[in-house]
Amino acid sequence: MCPVSTQRNRRYRVWPFLLLICLAALFVVERLLIPPSLELHQARREMMDTWVSISIYVRDEAQAASVFDTAFDRMADVVAIASVFEPNAEAARLNAHGVLDAASPELLDMLAAAKRVSQISNGAFDVTIEPLLALWRFDPDVERQFWELDKATQQTAIDEAKTLVGSDRIVLGSNPNVALIPGTQITLGGIAKGYVVDQGLDALRDAGVKYAIIDAGGDIGAYGGKPGGAKWEISLRHPDDERLSMATFSLTDGAIATSGNYLRYFDAEASVGHIMDPRTGQSAHRSSSATVIAPTCMEADALATAIFVLGPVDGLAVVERLEGVEAMVLGHDDPTEIARSRHLDRYETRKKDGT
Repeated sequence: MCPVSTQRNRRYRVWPFLLLICLAALFVVERLLIPPSLELHQARREMMDTWVSISIYVRDEAQAASVFDTAFDRMADVVAIASVFEPNAEAARLNAHGVLDAASPELLDMLAAAKRVSQISNGAFDVTIEPLLALWRFDPDVERQFWELDKATQQTAIDEAKTLVGSDRIVLGSNPNVALIPGTQITLGGIAKGYVVDQGLDALRDAGVKYAIIDAGGDIGAYGGKPGGAKWEISLRHPDDERLSMATFSLTDGAIATSGNYLRYFDAEASVGHIMDPRTGQSAHRSSSATVIAPTCMEADALATAIFVLGPVDGLAVVERLEGVEAMVLGHDDPTEIARSRHLDRYETRKKDGT
């Protein structure tokens, strides 16, 4: 009798272990066949004098945190290259010395793209505009600011600075691989932010993220849409009232950027907008905003500035010649005067009146 009883007791002790093994196996199979659902995760950091936000769909917080660090680190690397204010940045060193023997691929990409956009916009976008911008910036060491000077004095200084402006004054070669004609200075503010967004998106892709959007103060790049097929939605604010929307756009893959003079000015009276026309040296006054949709955020960023300077007629004429690019331009005196490129309705889901 004892051996039978002992065997029965052993069986009773084995059953709980078998049950645990079965449950663990079921859990593993379930995780393999039915992985956890994707959830929206968001992060925001200050960069380039604005807030940069990233939204992604991944399965857990730990993965999201790691991916955010990777993307923000990559974007910070590009910012460190493109700055003209940090002495050790490549762009700043190029301005200081006029040559750069070992420019990074990132700087070369931005300069090559800047030259292309300058060419197709007939000079409405030009990263060598720095000598003109320097005239208009606030100078604490002078008695009268540039915008307070009489028109004749202003024009003399502008004409002199314009001799130093032109994308052909950037020489991309092999030794040195970047050079500026003496007196030329660059600023990458109109193209670097878009490029930073593109590089952040690339970092997210490389990390295995399938659905993502990055917003760097209105320069927005996205890919993958949302899980289930929904698109990313971006609203265009009203130039005179940030609480109102002029339009809403939907994107699965691509970028959108808006340039406008309604947020930043050189003077306290807000009469000299920060977007200058490189061809005149004066603040651009043909648009109140220009929004561009393009395959990359770098393209959208630079083109939005160019189209803003050109205005609705000339700006949209440029857009219509570019494949995969659409635009909306708001009138300068009346923002409700809206000019649209031919196929903008592919992206515009809701207009100002909500239709």
